[in-house]
Amino acid sequence: MKSILIYSILLFAALQASAQAKREIFFADVTIYVEGSKYYLTGSKGGGGGPQGFAFLESKDLKTWAVPAKSNDSLGMILTKGDHTFGTKGFWAPQIVKDKGTYYITYTADEQTVLAESKSLLGPYRQKEVGPIDGSEKNIDSYIFKDTDGTYYLYCVRFNKGNYLHVAEFDMKSGKIKPETLKRCFDQTEPWEATPNYKSAPIMEGPTVIKLKNKYYLFYSANHFQNIDYAIGYAVADSPYGPWEKYKNNPIVHRSIVGENGSGHGDLFEGVDKQLYYVYHIHNSSDKVSPRRTRIVPVVKQWDEKAGVYTFSVKGNEVIVPVMAEQ
Repeated sequence: MKSILIYSILLFAALQASAQAKREIFFADVTIYVEGSKYYLTGSKGGGGGPQGFAFLESKDLKTWAVPAKSNDSLGMILTKGDHTFGTKGFWAPQIVKDKGTYYITYTADEQTVLAESKSLLGPYRQKEVGPIDGSEKNIDSYIFKDTDGTYYLYCVRFNKGNYLHVAEFDMKSGKIKPETLKRCFDQTEPWEATPNYKSAPIMEGPTVIKLKNKYYLFYSANHFQNIDYAIGYAVADSPYGPWEKYKNNPIVHRSIVGENGSGHGDLFEGVDKQLYYVYHIHNSSDKVSPRRTRIVPVVKQWDEKAGVYTFSVKGNEVIVPVMAEQ
């Protein structure tokens, strides 16, 4: 009788785990935008099928998500290929920015960074003139940062026998960078940025930038995304252009900390509860990379009086597994 009871409990637990796994969210290169009391999640869509572009999911608690109730589209699409937008394939790594009553989405398509806009958070996001931000070279993983003096900067990845982070001053009105300000952020210098589990050219990508007490913090991912050691670290500078000093205890998100492979490429955001979080993706399983799964982890921010900077770490035992609401 006891063995039957134990078996029943284990079976029930297994079924519950299976049901949750099916409801998990399969967005990679993820970002979360916070407005009012709600969270809006978007990213590179996994699993194939459906229109190409970006879709929103909405949540009040970061745990349970659904297509926004006020969405204009049953799939929650906010930007769609061919609808006054640049790109034919490879819709990756979106970020939402609001400026003077207009919402903007910057994203990657056809290995070019793009800017589209909407008067509504829920879209549709479109371009007045269809084209990339800077078509002079391939560039991906755009992140728009507004400094305290009102100046905008575009952080992105450019290719040169590897993926390297760059920054340039950005004109929101024209949607273009100022080419003369373009600068590479830093090189691959640390062991954690190039582990032997997956050989590749140097890769640093997925930037997020914040400013605290006149210091700039650049969060980024390193290693190839197929590497189980794909991970997140950060660097600090006195200027949006650097020079950048990498945190000595990088990485701050890694499989050894959060317990799942391929933990990287996301975004930092402040929750409704004023808690900092980092949203990111992981590998599908221990032996399969895609479709990648979405995760959220609380971030601990501490002031280092001696160094005069904030340090960041995550609560690896409090990872949130976001799921779709039951129908």
